[in-house]
Amino acid sequence: MAVDYTVIVVYLAGMLAMGWWGMRRARSKSEFLVAGRRLGPWMYSGTMAAIVLGGASTIGGVGLGYTHGLSGAWMVFTIGLGLLALSVLFSARIARLKVYTVSEMLDLRYGGRAGMLSGIVMWAYTLMLAVTSTIAYATIFDVLFDLNRTVAIVIGGAIVVAYSTLGGMWSITLTDMVQFVVKTVGVLLLLLPIAVVKAGGFGAMRDELPDDYFEPLGVGGETIFTYVLIYTFGMLIGQDIWQRVFTARSDKVARWGGTVAGTYCLLYALAGAVIGTAAKVMYPKLPSADSAFATIVKDELPIGVRGLVLAAALAAVMSTSSGALIACATVANNDIWARVRGAAARAGAHEEAAEVDEVKGNRLFILVMGVLVIGVSIALNDVVEALTVAYNLLVGGLLVPILGGLLWRRGTGAGALAAVGAGGLSVVGLMWHYGVLANEPISYGLLVSLVAYVAVSLATPPTDPAKLAAWRDRVAGRALDPSAPEASVSA
Repeated sequence: MAVDYTVIVVYLAGMLAMGWWGMRRARSKSEFLVAGRRLGPWMYSGTMAAIVLGGASTIGGVGLGYTHGLSGAWMVFTIGLGLLALSVLFSARIARLKVYTVSEMLDLRYGGRAGMLSGIVMWAYTLMLAVTSTIAYATIFDVLFDLNRTVAIVIGGAIVVAYSTLGGMWSITLTDMVQFVVKTVGVLLLLLPIAVVKAGGFGAMRDELPDDYFEPLGVGGETIFTYVLIYTFGMLIGQDIWQRVFTARSDKVARWGGTVAGTYCLLYALAGAVIGTAAKVMYPKLPSADSAFATIVKDELPIGVRGLVLAAALAAVMSTSSGALIACATVANNDIWARVRGAAARAGAHEEAAEVDEVKGNRLFILVMGVLVIGVSIALNDVVEALTVAYNLLVGGLLVPILGGLLWRRGTGAGALAAVGAGGLSVVGLMWHYGVLANEPISYGLLVSLVAYVAVSLATPPTDPAKLAAWRDRVAGRALDPSAPEASVSA
């Protein structure tokens, strides 16, 4: 294992070195939070694919393949579909807004009435996304070094917090590109063909396994529908995803680069399902489906290759974890703390005397949120339920007002607030009634949110025409309002 250890240690050291290099580039708020909005198509595609394909997509995707066969690809497949929909339908408009958070978009569209509530919902989602990714370090480091769970979480989390705090989005972008390459080589080019060969080829796999392992809808239509509601729609509105869209050099890069990344996700989904199916042939009695990835890597791959594939799994976890961490910190600072600080200043009838160092402030928030994520990760056990709660709140509370703001001119700020409140509360109540993992909460919650949005919007005065005109100018990429968030930042 010495060679494998060397591969992993060199990889981790490289991540920290890129964080240090990124620190030299991140000298403004725009550089720190959205890489100066300067990413070209190749770097944008790689980093977008890296952030959406995390530990759940890699280890969990193989586990679903182990349990359901080829139809186990549907979870990751719906992630790819969501990214394709975002890129083709909305990314150009989102990139032209020149904002930093989803809540800032809601403020621009509705006049500043929905930002705080939406920010709290988004913060909870990004926090839990970072937590679930961080917990995955325990699985990988256990395979690598037989480490205690808490120690593994602290080591893996500390590395991500370190390079994210140092260089912000520049560091995360550079590390994501490396992680994208490592995942592509490790999972698609090495593990996939080796697993199929070790299982005896596709013919032997068909002979050994039941026919339902090769049925496209074997996982169940209701499950696929739930995946679409949670993951496809979640891709359309998540802060972690939007913040990557904001890094694009142009709306054309956002559209086509995202389309390439979405297509890559579809291939990755199929690869994970095939690897899991092959693992079922080789190890039909595993105690846990999620152990299929680690088992096949540990037992079937040669020295050196094993280290690279484990580095690929580590890369998958790190890319999602770092993206969720900077999203969590950005929302906490820009959407929650800035509003609280502004309200306190107004209540005291004075302006802040000193100009805030925005890079230093955002760096501090990443560090604080990173420590919080590590602490919650150590304390939390049932991460599946926690992530489901976060996604249900995100989609149930924010999907309707966000898409409504982009597509329906008659939507109002009061309607948006009603949609966030009614959808969020409905989801919570329905999860309590049906259970956290049930399908009903997200389905009914979305319906309640939609009804509240339409009814309250129609019952309240339309959005001020001047505000709507400014919004249309912003979406079209015309001259920015001098008071807009990006106005004082050179991109």
